[in-house]
Amino acid sequence: MSTLAAPSATAATTTTVTPSATTTKSKTPKLPVTVDKPTPYYFDLGLLLANDPNPLSLPSNTANREAALAAVARDGTQVLINQLLTTCPISSTSAGVLLSLPPIQTPLPREKPVPAPKAETKWSAFAKRRGIAPKTREQRRNLALDEVTGEYGRKWGYQGANKAGQDEPIVEVAFNSKKELERKEGTTIRGDKRREIREKVKRNERKMRNNQRKSDGRK
Repeated sequence: MSTLAAPSATAATTTTVTPSATTTKSKTPKLPVTVDKPTPYYFDLGLLLANDPNPLSLPSNTANREAALAAVARDGTQVLINQLLTTCPISSTSAGVLLSLPPIQTPLPREKPVPAPKAETKWSAFAKRRGIAPKTREQRRNLALDEVTGEYGRKWGYQGANKAGQDEPIVEVAFNSKKELERKEGTTIRGDKRREIREKVKRNERKMRNNQRKSDGRK
């Protein structure tokens, strides 16, 4: 019991305070940051995995069992955090503090078995023997149906449809057309198609170079 006295000119007043008048809050004890086990943990930090090889003994009481499991989980989490902070490189960026994890070491099993290979067909076996490869997307785009012969042929390139009529012995010329009236000296109608093809090739090359410069950030 403690006594507090306040002085007065006429009389002295005594106030008594008992310990029950004040309440004290109990502080939660701090848990240790180091965990000691007979057999040390082994880790796979790439998966944020900590394995505890020590045998687990649990009490029969349900309440005590839950508390024991919580303590084991807490120890494993503490050990994993300690291992991450002491072994992994930590860097500071504008986005915040980053911790780089190492490569994964534990091979994870597949959810389903590896699919069986498809049975080889007669055509695939024949193509393998003859060395026939499937057509690429660009090769399929270069195919066009010739309505005269009913067969597919190339649109451009060797024997392409864009070169039709170049080897004809007789070529019809419209002398009154604008193209013939504006024809440059020294050029013939037979070279028009070849000149158009060369101009298209040069134009496409210029576009490719411009696109490459734009993708590289140049002007």
